[in-house]
Amino acid sequence: MKKLTYIDLFSGCGGLALGLHNAGWQGLFAVEKSADAFKTLHYNQIEKNKNFNWPSWLEKKNHDINDVLKEHEEKLISLKGKIKLIAGGPPCQGFSMAGRRRESDDRNKLIDSYIRFVELVEPELLFFENVKGFTIGFKKGNKRGQAYSTYVVDKLEKLGYDVHGEIVDFSEYGIPQKRQRYILVGSKKGNAKSFFHKITQNSVDFFKSKKINNTTSLSDAISDLLKSNGTQASPDTKSFEAGLYAKEQSSYQKLMRASKPLTNTIADSHRFAKHRKETVEKFQYILENGVKNKNISEAIKAKYKMKKRTTVPLCQNSCTPTLTTLPDDYIHYCEPRILTVREYARIQSFPDDYEFKAGYTTGGERRKKDVPRYTQIGNAIPPLFGEQAGIVLKEIL
Repeated sequence: MKKLTYIDLFSGCGGLALGLHNAGWQGLFAVEKSADAFKTLHYNQIEKNKNFNWPSWLEKKNHDINDVLKEHEEKLISLKGKIKLIAGGPPCQGFSMAGRRRESDDRNKLIDSYIRFVELVEPELLFFENVKGFTIGFKKGNKRGQAYSTYVVDKLEKLGYDVHGEIVDFSEYGIPQKRQRYILVGSKKGNAKSFFHKITQNSVDFFKSKKINNTTSLSDAISDLLKSNGTQASPDTKSFEAGLYAKEQSSYQKLMRASKPLTNTIADSHRFAKHRKETVEKFQYILENGVKNKNISEAIKAKYKMKKRTTVPLCQNSCTPTLTTLPDDYIHYCEPRILTVREYARIQSFPDDYEFKAGYTTGGERRKKDVPRYTQIGNAIPPLFGEQAGIVLKEIL
């Protein structure tokens, strides 16, 4: 077992795992409940690359953390002293200010499963990510209850960790998205707070090493993926059109396309939605009359009798607002259409050789089970931030 070994909990499609791998960490295994999200992680980080030294006692498939705790408790205890880091945070939907935000959401109970996992394995370090709403207590009448962040810090301190958490804006770390997340670091050796100083301090050298700027605009990220570049039949859904690469137009695009430099070839998951003529006309009107990076006005909603809560025309010269898992919340900055999966991935800093599996979208009753490509990416930790975090976590050790 390599020295810097970690376990990835609630791993999703593998954004954090990819970042940690690029920073020099070696995964042992990942725990992810969704078969769809795990399919993407498995293909990219187990099948194509050997980013995990997967143990023989755990099947290489999607797992519920509670099943792992129940069925493999002795194996987890045997890992004490061998695991340097447990990374990842429980699903955020129950805490998100952008969603329905319900304290009764069963996913909120996974906090206790996470704490139990940490208690059994006792890694030296913890890296935990969640939405900003994790730091805000749920309303109980006219008052707010205790924030879950306070609950977690208290529990982890009782397990012997020095713990510190802060809200971090990923746009300050080269991600073309104003995405604020609660990051918590725990350390058995103390000085958890130093993580936040070091990651800021390291950022300039990191940007130089990647040959990118400290801020990345939306056009910096996706201007080589315009539909006007040309289309071909989508490789994985023949009835759709997929987009072709144009020449790289920014250092960020060169970084994302390091293994795919060719023009006039199809980008993975760069499938365009089939918009009706009236939808295209509506989107064109919004692009011409809406305020960029702002939800459309009530006047525009009334004009088109729109009941949808969020429709945001994007701005090419700045980073995007936080991507949700709903692609029809946003309109491309210069083309009357929603973003493609590949454009979503670019905004989240997934490199273009990272291929996404499962369906593109879902609906109806399937929403309760399916985790399509847009959702996988919308829920992910940007790999470029994960890599910076991984470098600092090594320094703390």
